[in-house]
Amino acid sequence: MSNLLYLIAVVLIIFWAVGFFAYSAGGIIHVLLVIALIAVILRVIQGKDPV
Repeated sequence: MSNLLYLIAVVLIIFWAVGFFAYSAGGIIHVLLVIALIAVILRVIQGKDPV
């Protein structure tokens, strides 16, 4: 489950980067970025191995 969460976070960050440079995604992409960052921070706090 945690690997899936990490994968979703990485995908959301990539989508945010694409939307940020394309200016076509609107404000929702920033909400997705916040969710992705929260997922990564939770993973770091939990101290789980990324493998």
